[in-house]
Amino acid sequence: MAALAVRLRELGVQARVCAPPDEEFAKLLAGVGVELVPAAEPVRTLVTRSTPAVPEGLPQRAAALVAAQYEAVSSAAEGCDAVVATGLVPAVAGAQAVAEQLGIPFRYVTYFPTMLPSPHHEPHPLGGPFPPDMTDRRERWDWNAQSFNRLYGPGVNALRVSIGRPPIDDVRSHVFTDRPWLAADPVLGPWPEPADLDVVQTGAWILPDERPLPAELLGFLEAGAPPVYVGFGSMPMRESRDVAQVAVEAVRAQGRRVLVGRGWADLALVDDRDDCFVVGDVNHQALFRRVAAVVHHGGAGTTTAAAVAGAPQVVVPQLVDQPYWAGRVADLGIGAAHDGPTPTFESLSAALSVALAPETRTRASAVAASMRTDGAAVAAQLLLDEISRDRQPASA
Repeated sequence: MAALAVRLRELGVQARVCAPPDEEFAKLLAGVGVELVPAAEPVRTLVTRSTPAVPEGLPQRAAALVAAQYEAVSSAAEGCDAVVATGLVPAVAGAQAVAEQLGIPFRYVTYFPTMLPSPHHEPHPLGGPFPPDMTDRRERWDWNAQSFNRLYGPGVNALRVSIGRPPIDDVRSHVFTDRPWLAADPVLGPWPEPADLDVVQTGAWILPDERPLPAELLGFLEAGAPPVYVGFGSMPMRESRDVAQVAVEAVRAQGRRVLVGRGWADLALVDDRDDCFVVGDVNHQALFRRVAAVVHHGGAGTTTAAAVAGAPQVVVPQLVDQPYWAGRVADLGIGAAHDGPTPTFESLSAALSVALAPETRTRASAVAASMRTDGAAVAAQLLLDEISRDRQPASA
């Protein structure tokens, strides 16, 4: 979203971002001069809380989120000409209701293809597993739509009725709209054709990162052969001490140095040997060009950053879209998909042996050369064109 806002500004249009008030988000947006309007509670609080949320409470949490997002976006969208929304479905529904109230264009965007209905991939289970006898993919997507209505419908419609909007009977179709945007690279995350849905694939939205790497990190990089980066971003990674130990030992067994990304799991060094170094928030675009491989959780942003940098990858998927990205990395031959969310020395060693093979590096370089980096610019122009059409008077 920051990338889209920056590209819009380059076209002479101001944008503000309504997002959770996490320190990382605020710092990112401030760094590129984009206004942040805080909404909801910090994402870090949600993903690192010690008591996991239970499915039974999802409708109530969804109702609270759609109302809170409507209130926040109502303030943020004042004077705006369009609303672009992504993220949790109740939050998107709240933003969408604001656009309806203001009579301005609305665009839903997702960063991974498998969020959208298609007979070419499986839906994500929502609110529990599919019935054991339900194996047909279209049946599962129908079940997915019913789950949207059951879990999100009461809260979404309560908000809509309270502001004088008609209730809806198909939450998924309403929120996704009949022409959603897919902000993913066509090589890395293609939209499968033929499709039932009219999807606009813009390419990934990449915010150029001009931050220099810290001096101490540069010193470590220059002191030996390229290290393997291990970091899991916003994933809390339960038993993080064990995860760090396994990762360091597996990388060392490959004869490589280790660069540990602290992340929200708060990974740390496991000993004081000089072949390891720990970093916090750094410029991945610059860093990933200087590492032997990237071991990560498989978020859309990290997967894209590593792929653009030509860095071989090991994806240890935790949830939602991450298994999809793991599969794409393996299918493209640019790395390995770890089997399951919890690495062991043996399983991570096997994946590293694939990622560190010379042929994987060659393939990763070739794929990097084929990827686009103009997705945010494409989306910004599409949005301006739509706003312009919306303002034109209808012909008699």
